[in-house]
Amino acid sequence: MTGWLLIILSLLQTSSFKQDPQTGEELIRDMYHRYAGHWYQNLTFNQTTDFYRNDSFRASQIWYEAIAFRGRFRIDFGSPDSGNAVIFRGDSVYNFRGGRIQSVRPSDEHLTFLLGGMYFDSLDETIRQFHKFGYDLGKLHADRWKGKAVWVVGAEKGNLESNQLWFDREHFFLVRMLDQHAGRKEEGLFDEHIPVGGGWTETQVHFYINGKLVQVEQYHDCRPNVPLPDELFDPKEFHKPSWISQKP
Repeated sequence: MTGWLLIILSLLQTSSFKQDPQTGEELIRDMYHRYAGHWYQNLTFNQTTDFYRNDSFRASQIWYEAIAFRGRFRIDFGSPDSGNAVIFRGDSVYNFRGGRIQSVRPSDEHLTFLLGGMYFDSLDETIRQFHKFGYDLGKLHADRWKGKAVWVVGAEKGNLESNQLWFDREHFFLVRMLDQHAGRKEEGLFDEHIPVGGGWTETQVHFYINGKLVQVEQYHDCRPNVPLPDELFDPKEFHKPSWISQKP
């Protein structure tokens, strides 16, 4: 009996039992350690974008998108030859029409950070960015979303008024985002995730403003780690979206 007890105790001591995170920061650290160095470097896809007003369908358009982590994001609207696009680079967004720049303004876009960019900085910088974007990493609770277990960062259970992020408990991808500022409540729902290039991507998104549906997105032809020269994200000179014709 004593011998068996010693064996069991030895096994218990050498086994690693992962405890659940107690704070949002602990969860972010777990996410980072799982995916940093493994997540795809970039992603291209085309997107069917449906626009709504007062929950009623208004119009539809095809967008072509390219994300290069971290900090570069481009959307071409309509025909790839139209020259109509936006380029997010660093903390600025550049608007083009007919291949000519129309405006430049500061950008607070952080969705691409949440959807993969967080794995391309140091861990300390990643934590700092979450604070910068207004998420309280001291708060974390377990919940359920569409029948699945999730972690909710930034709010206590039952509070839907604070900025918060809902992550799938098993795979850590984002399924819901609530963002409140200047009396405006924005909500993003991210669904139909697929594994790509060592990470994940949603393929269906719903956006709401103050409870009203404004946009529905469907992703197609998602391709990770394709050749994307930096010139595609260079606002000094417009280049056509060459990745659209690329084959995997």
